[in-house]
Amino acid sequence: MSSGDSLNAELSEKTPVLGLRLWVVIGISVGVLIVFILCILSIWVTSRRKTSRTFDKLPVSQIPNVSKEITVDRVGTHSLAQSLQEHEGPFFSSYDKFSEKDSGKKLAHLTMSKSSDADNMSQCSSVHHNDRVGSSYSGDEGSSGHARKPYSPYSRVSASPLIGLPEFSHLGWGHWFTLRDLENATNRFSKENILGEGGYGVVYRGRLVNGTEVAVKRLLNNLGQAEKEFRVEVEAIGHVRHKNLVRLLGYCIEGTHRMLVYEYVNNGNLEQWLHGALHQHGVLSWENRMKVILGTSKALAYLHEAIEPKVVHRDIKSSNILIDEEYNGKVSDFGLAKLLGSGKSHVTTRVMGTFGYVAPEYANTGLLNEKSDVYSFGVLLLETVTGRDPVDHGRPSNEVNLVEWLKLMVGNRRTEEVVDPNLDLKPPTRALKRALLVALKCLDPDSDKRPNMGQVVRMLEADEDRKSRRNRAASMEIESLKESNGSSDLENKVAGSDNWSCERFHA
Repeated sequence: MSSGDSLNAELSEKTPVLGLRLWVVIGISVGVLIVFILCILSIWVTSRRKTSRTFDKLPVSQIPNVSKEITVDRVGTHSLAQSLQEHEGPFFSSYDKFSEKDSGKKLAHLTMSKSSDADNMSQCSSVHHNDRVGSSYSGDEGSSGHARKPYSPYSRVSASPLIGLPEFSHLGWGHWFTLRDLENATNRFSKENILGEGGYGVVYRGRLVNGTEVAVKRLLNNLGQAEKEFRVEVEAIGHVRHKNLVRLLGYCIEGTHRMLVYEYVNNGNLEQWLHGALHQHGVLSWENRMKVILGTSKALAYLHEAIEPKVVHRDIKSSNILIDEEYNGKVSDFGLAKLLGSGKSHVTTRVMGTFGYVAPEYANTGLLNEKSDVYSFGVLLLETVTGRDPVDHGRPSNEVNLVEWLKLMVGNRRTEEVVDPNLDLKPPTRALKRALLVALKCLDPDSDKRPNMGQVVRMLEADEDRKSRRNRAASMEIESLKESNGSSDLENKVAGSDNWSCERFHA
């Protein structure tokens, strides 16, 4: 008998397994093994996809009804603004010539960077993650997940705080952190590392393995609100880069844990400087207050007018304006933000926000658009100028509401008395009136008459431009004297010219 016949005979022999022939058993075993391997591979691929897309599939829970009854502001803010403008002079005469369309054109220098090869490669490596820098509005702007508008070619590449972190967990715009990563960064969420806490959760200071300091927001899982805030923040600012916006570096989704990781801003927030712990360590000067305000206005102009869909913050207040060591204001906390597409003039939503900052039309009707943020910015500007809380029940009855009190003082021509008494150096009268006028325009009860944030930026920047021109003129006069006079009496004449220029500056 040949070997082939012998093999066939052996394969044809019946086995104890249900009396099946040997070749049938071998075939079934091989088939089962192949199916098992394919199942393992399928489960692995599916788990990878689900992990990378978890934040896109988070359930949207209903927002708890936490609306508050808010007194509607019916006082004629517009007439007060007009009254103040008459005393201020022709400075704002060009304001009324602005239209929404013209403002949109003038915001062309609000820059948004296009997607670059480096941005696409960042999905694989954080080493080449780039930030883009725009012009005066944008400061430091980069890629956005929203539609992008043309941008200025003047940009620089800054080092990413994510350099040195594991490449496999790097997202297109940030980093996917594990729970262990953040436990190690915050010393297992030590109490000593707590920066702040509230109804949303707790914020911890941490240090990543690459040495970058971060702020970790650990959201509380209360009735689904953690899921809601988590998704909103990721969608609203995950891809956005701007000098005056706190940068979202990444997130953590693990079990019931929802955490957001931000850049660490090391100089407190505006509320702390005006009313809190930092107020005891020094008074924020007028110049630094206006720098913070200008930065905040630029961030809001960017959110409202430079990206699509626009982002309505919905909770602009002093505690959400962080300040860096150079006194740049940075808008933070987008947990209540709403996205507003180009085809929508408003969205209808539950009234949420902070008492004293909420626009009257939003409080009454629930209709929200970017003009609601403009109103909140007006309150923030008054708070910064006066050093008072928007609502302070510890004051006399006619001074409890900051906006009402300010209107009363302006109506009685007592504008110079509203300045924060803690300021060591009082602001020039013209600068004070200009700031109050901008605030009153933002607080107009008729939302259609409020300026957009692009116009607010231009009004606030106008004074800085005037100072720069005067300083340049003084420098040119000094240089002219240096060229036309001999070295023997040069110092005396330069000193005289300097004094004369100062007199002109204060005239």
